[in-house]
Amino acid sequence: MKKEPYTVILFYKFAKIKNPEKFRDRHKKIAADFNLQGRMLIAPEGVNATFEGTAKDIKGYIRALRKQTMFKNVVFKESEGNGKAFTKLMVKTRPETVTLGVGDLNVKKNTSKMVTAAQLEKMYQKNEDFVVLDLRNDYEIKAGYFEKTVNPGLRFFRELPAKIKELKYLKNKKVITVCTGDIRCEKGTCLLKKKGFKNIYQLKDGIHTYMKKFPGKHFKGTLFVFDNRIVTPVVETPGREIVAKCIYCATPCEEFYNDDSIRPSRKVVCCNKCIKRRRHKLRAAIPV
Repeated sequence: MKKEPYTVILFYKFAKIKNPEKFRDRHKKIAADFNLQGRMLIAPEGVNATFEGTAKDIKGYIRALRKQTMFKNVVFKESEGNGKAFTKLMVKTRPETVTLGVGDLNVKKNTSKMVTAAQLEKMYQKNEDFVVLDLRNDYEIKAGYFEKTVNPGLRFFRELPAKIKELKYLKNKKVITVCTGDIRCEKGTCLLKKKGFKNIYQLKDGIHTYMKKFPGKHFKGTLFVFDNRIVTPVVETPGREIVAKCIYCATPCEEFYNDDSIRPSRKVVCCNKCIKRRRHKLRAAIPV
């Protein structure tokens, strides 16, 4: 008997939510009605969510959300699930949808201009003069990255304000910011523009969308995701390049582990051979 396919969706929306607790209770019920697992973070500034369910239930959930004005035009990024991406349903309120820690930002007014996946692909084809500023955490970039990437070395997104001085050499350069689904870019470019970055853009709908439209092109490797899959190619392509390397022997691999021997704990890449000697030090990576 053929197994029912699973789908993982990733989406966000910046919108003023007057009563996050009421919103939480309502949307937890909607997700539960469609048997979804995963998480939704709700803040006064909006929502940030990723869920897994059967393909049928995910379609039903999206239809239900589309009936609400707030979600009418939201982009739902889909990738193949395995039925094990999450172990439970979690819908919580937070001060921010994604933590930057610089106070209120008017994302609608101050975020940077968008560059679509197709436009970015053309920029690569024409060999235009630009850099890609990756606003993801450092370990995410180890799994995969764009050509022309600048890695600011963030352990957490909230470290971006402290890194801006180190990035000042980019202020007059054409900069395309990227992140998984675009939510970090929406907030991050507000801050970067405020700090004097003159020619800054963001990849519309994130790396996920580019990988789906242009698999095997100018993004190398795989996409780190915050669920039990840990990484996904989004679209599997023959001969896909593996860019992540074992921290001990530099063998190309994509297995992530948590290193708890230091604080705060860090995520590292380790091959099957090296992990046999270091199981006392490393444990299987968990999403967050």
